[in-house]
Amino acid sequence: MQAAYGTGSGLRGHAPGGGKGVRVTTMTYAVTGMTCEHCVHAVTAELSGLAGVSQVDVALVPGGAARVTVTSAAPLPGPAVAAALDEAGDYRLATA
Repeated sequence: MQAAYGTGSGLRGHAPGGGKGVRVTTMTYAVTGMTCEHCVHAVTAELSGLAGVSQVDVALVPGGAARVTVTSAAPLPGPAVAAALDEAGDYRLATA
């Protein structure tokens, strides 16, 4: 089961434009309240606006918590993620 503020790991990746050895972090969050493509776009837009975020991927789960995977330059503070979800709409981090 995922913790309220997500699970993830640091990965050594490649920067856009061919740079190598750039450190990135990928975290997957369980998010409640997401049911459609509008939800996906709203959450993606808000999370993409957080400093250091380079990619957001969403997998909707009918009747359950969506899986939102965020790739960023550094780990994101849980309260910043929660605030972005709140700004996007009635979306919340799922509790374990």
